[in-house]
Amino acid sequence: MASLKEVKNRILSVNSTQQITKAMKMVAAAKLRRAQDRVIQLRPYSEKLRTILNNLSSSSGDSKLLVERKINKVLIIVIGSDKGLCGSFNSSVIKFTNQLIENNYKNLYENKNLTILPIGKKMFDHYKKRNFVILDKFWSILKKSSYDDVADISEFLMNEFILENYDKIEIIFNEFKNVAVQNTMSSAFLPVHKANDDDVKNDTNYIFEPNKKDILNKLIPKALTANLFKTVLESNASEQGARMTAMSQATDNATELLKELKLSYNRSRQAAITKEILEIVGGAEALNAN
Repeated sequence: MASLKEVKNRILSVNSTQQITKAMKMVAAAKLRRAQDRVIQLRPYSEKLRTILNNLSSSSGDSKLLVERKINKVLIIVIGSDKGLCGSFNSSVIKFTNQLIENNYKNLYENKNLTILPIGKKMFDHYKKRNFVILDKFWSILKKSSYDDVADISEFLMNEFILENYDKIEIIFNEFKNVAVQNTMSSAFLPVHKANDDDVKNDTNYIFEPNKKDILNKLIPKALTANLFKTVLESNASEQGARMTAMSQATDNATELLKELKLSYNRSRQAAITKEILEIVGGAEALNAN
């Protein structure tokens, strides 16, 4: 059995940890509210752009960003976090990415024709240490998560696709549902999906000025940038939700552990007091016997 001093030190240590996890939970809750608001505000804009793009691309799809080529080189954008202590947020993305590579791009990976573009320090550190070809230009953008930074990435990716450095680009991220639920998923970035007639919502009559082709060529980059920005915001909101949940569970676990430690402390203290009383009584009895 541990001594009273050891148990007392353990109680102080758990108390200190509990205060830290409580504070981190409150910080994550504040950040989550802001991140959630940004995602909710952007979703209608991104969805409307995608709808308009589908309507246009189905009938006039001569943009280079719509061209589907034989897949010889693939780029996977993996979005994680800069910091840990957010439960399975990062590990679920890594697991999903590895499974996708194993199922769809194993030969490309083995032939060094698969590239990882990590966003977030955790993703950068993970794939840098392993046998992956990585593109390490943009991993630190999560410090700001600004539209301008994402626009730079989007422009770079579009140029790389047009130059045929990559034949397909995918994004893997955590989609935000609520505080407790984040769905890890993949989303095609390039080439842009050319909608079929069945996919098009012809509920709006558009008037084109100057012409449909020019509008499509300008709309596609805007839609791609908005989509990439939305995935970054989705991931950010998911990260804060995962961290808030993880810190809440850690605080609850600390509470339960404190109960057990205090019970153990009281039992040890009671046993020590009982032992001292027995020693005193035994000594008194010995004196009386003499």
